[in-house]
Amino acid sequence: MDLQLTEKIVVLTGASSGIGRATALTVAAEGGIPILVARSTDKLEKAKAEIEGAGGAAYVCTADVTDSAAPDRVPAMLASDAGSLVHVSSDSGRLPEIGNVDYAAAKLPLLALSKSLATEFSPQGVRSNVVVSGPTRTELYDRPGGFAEQAAKIWGIDKEAAVNRMAARLLTRRLGRAEDLANVIAYLVSPLSHQVTAAEWSVDGGIQRQV
Repeated sequence: MDLQLTEKIVVLTGASSGIGRATALTVAAEGGIPILVARSTDKLEKAKAEIEGAGGAAYVCTADVTDSAAPDRVPAMLASDAGSLVHVSSDSGRLPEIGNVDYAAAKLPLLALSKSLATEFSPQGVRSNVVVSGPTRTELYDRPGGFAEQAAKIWGIDKEAAVNRMAARLLTRRLGRAEDLANVIAYLVSPLSHQVTAAEWSVDGGIQRQV
C-alpha cells in the first residue's frame, strides 16, 4: 500500500533504537523524510546511514525531549495547518505489573494527553492519536536489567523462560516486534488516516481484550 508519504517530513523522537528507529526505517521506505531525534548522536548517525544506504533520506537532530527548549529545534505543524501527532503508550498503563510502577504511571496519562491535543488542535488541521503497545521485544526487554531480566527475577526463572511466559499471555503467542508498531504509526502519520484523530490503537497481541 502506498501511504502517500513521499517527501513528507516526519519528526521521530526516540529514533536511535526500538520502535522509533523501526518507524524511521518504515517511513523512509515509504518515501518520507524522517527527522531523527534522540540524545545519542552516534546511534542516530547509524540509523541515518542505514536509511541512506537503502536509497532514502534522513536528517539528525540530537536533542533531549525533556528539555523545554528542544521543541523549538523541530518544524512547527500549526504554521502549515496540517500534521499528525502519534504518541506511543503501553498496556502497562492499564495492566501494571510488579516492578514497573513508575513506567506504568508514566504511560496512562499519555492517553488523556493525546485526546486533549486532538480536541484542541484537530480543528486547526493537526490530528493526534495514541498507539498502545503490548509486550514488544525491543532493547528495553533485552538489555541488562531490562524487562525480561526483571520479570525473570520476580518469577524465579531464566530470561528466555520469562519471555516465553509473557508471550503465552498474548493471543498471538509471541511478543510484538518494533516493526509491528512502526507499520501502524506510519499509517497514522500518513494522509490516508486523515479522518482518524483522538483515537487509541492497540498493537498488543490481544492482551487488552476487555470490552
